[in-house]
Amino acid sequence: LGALIAFRAVQGLGASMMTPQTMAVITRTFPAGQRGAAMGLWGGTSGVAMLVGPLAGGFLVDGLGWEWIFFINIPVGMVGFVLAWMLVPDLGRQPHRFDVVGVVLSAAALFLIVFGLQEGEAYDWAPWVWGMIGAGVVVLGLFLWQQKLTRGEPLVPLGLFGDRNFALASTGVAIVGFTVTSMSLPLMFFIQLARGLSPTQAALLLVPTAVFAGVLSPFAGRLLDRVDPRVLLVPGLLTVTGALVVYAALMNMDTPVWAFLIPAAMMGIGNAGMWGPLATTATRDLPRRQAGAGAGIYNTTRTVGSVLGSSSIAAMMQLSLEAQLPAGSAAGDVAAATELPADLADPFATAMAQSMLLPAAVMALGVVAVCFLRRPDHPRTR
Repeated sequence: LGALIAFRAVQGLGASMMTPQTMAVITRTFPAGQRGAAMGLWGGTSGVAMLVGPLAGGFLVDGLGWEWIFFINIPVGMVGFVLAWMLVPDLGRQPHRFDVVGVVLSAAALFLIVFGLQEGEAYDWAPWVWGMIGAGVVVLGLFLWQQKLTRGEPLVPLGLFGDRNFALASTGVAIVGFTVTSMSLPLMFFIQLARGLSPTQAALLLVPTAVFAGVLSPFAGRLLDRVDPRVLLVPGLLTVTGALVVYAALMNMDTPVWAFLIPAAMMGIGNAGMWGPLATTATRDLPRRQAGAGAGIYNTTRTVGSVLGSSSIAAMMQLSLEAQLPAGSAAGDVAAATELPADLADPFATAMAQSMLLPAAVMALGVVAVCFLRRPDHPRTR
């Protein structure tokens, strides 16, 4: 387990050098008036990955063994490396200074906060866990103070948050990260433990999400170049919120399995009006010199939202299981089981349904946030 965690950290290092660059390259390559279509295609590829990833993972786990979820990425990564080397354009470089103090302070703050939130439940929220979180908040304050006083080139140009659309879109993607991460665990626990589906069968229930997101995202991106971003984002986030509520209503032992395809389709439609439009809205007004910094901040807020989502849903599931399971049943033992006894399936399903309402409530806050976005002025001429 220690080796898996260590190499997961190595993966995170690689992701930090890769994920923001996709947005930065799009921002620097396409003018503002065409960026929506490009970001829409970017969101569409994510929809395809949402289909291929879970299906491939289900087949590998059911067939060859869980170790193959790592092996399969080696040829995929090699192909991606070659294509990136051949196709990603050389956009030229500009001189930048590396804010070493900012890197150290931000890394320390995020580590203290993230570790405390992620591991708090495992250590029964001991006083030292709260101490770590508090210390992280203090260090984060020092980091923001240092960034404000830095006369050279700070790691996080705080002036970016003066752009209302960037600030609100970054808030929105943090909420989306929270929601997507937190909804997955109770849904998969219910489908596989309570309803007894295999990993492959569970993945097949996500097919409508991937299909609708992959097909509709490019169209949503092209439309975004001509309309107010709220025209897509408000219905998109509302649809995702509704899908989560429908999931919660259907998560019981009497619902036919095919019925879960309905909220899955709603999730796909909502995703098409969510990922690409948020990214486009965040980056449309950024100066090209700050495309990399903006993309890095945007993706960091998404990651922080995901961390908060995973820790929050763990606590929510624990509380729901303790409230619903009969006396004498250990919530941790039930969650670690591979098959539930019949007398525990119903209360377990109820606990998972209640947990699903947490991401629904948080996503509703995202709907409120995107309502305050503004339409860019003359996007095609900028």
